Amino acid sequence: MSTSAKTSPTWAILSLITNGILLLAVILLIWRQQGVTAFFADILPNHANADASSQPTPELGNRHKLNYQQWVDILKQEATVAAEKRPDHLNIIVGDSLSLWFPPELLPEGRNWLNQGISGENSTGLLKRLKLFDRTQPETIFVMIGINDLIQGKDDEIILQNHRRIVRYLRQVHPHTQIVIQSILPHGGKQANWEGREKLLAISNSRIQKLNQQLQTIAKTEGVKYLNLHPLFVNKQGHLRPELSTDGLHLNSQGYLVWSSALQLYSQMELEGGR
Repeated sequence: MSTSAKTSPTWAILSLITNGILLLAVILLIWRQQGVTAFFADILPNHANADASSQPTPELGNRHKLNYQQWVDILKQEATVAAEKRPDHLNIIVGDSLSLWFPPELLPEGRNWLNQGISGENSTGLLKRLKLFDRTQPETIFVMIGINDLIQGKDDEIILQNHRRIVRYLRQVHPHTQIVIQSILPHGGKQANWEGREKLLAISNSRIQKLNQQLQTIAKTEGVKYLNLHPLFVNKQGHLRPELSTDGLHLNSQGYLVWSSALQLYSQMELEGGR
């Protein structure tokens, strides 16, 4: 009886917070002005500044013909420009395709964004290429990585150890930057129609949730921030909400709007207040 009495208010508060952010996302969808600072608008327009209507889909024409090294070269070029120009209020998002296809106009306004995502990236690959943006001076670095490790059959400890190494590297190279580890998103379960559906079904969403709990512990231990996006994207069955996804793995514009709203609110409440 006493346990239930203590637990219920916590879940009620979490539900209110989640619903509140989703409500704000709807409001932002209605009121958001088109366009966000496009610092890289004149550079490689087929990359981060492509038309948002074509971004959150798995099939994206010529860009998917690039091999991994070609992607690395593009990101290196963009990071070099950011290091030389030193735009004000630089924020970096780094990770896999979920970060890569973030529509630029849905990223929170009032800052410059450097997108360092690569489709299919895993935590080992990300760790190796963090040096690409060593010379930049970002205010915040948002990291989301891990779902491809799971798809590729990597052990949880590899994912966790790589997160520790990623955090330690970023803290050493960017000592004045806020580092934010973001939770791994759930997948769509049996409703997923991504081409690698069977690989997704081999990964339980409860395993992802457990990993996220361990990532939160790592963030606390290493002295960085943790942004738990998982509750915003999960349905009652524990799967990725179908209305926020294109295929049970990738996000649609509504999904990115929810993520954007979470970034905006989190930055205002947790990051700006701590400067």
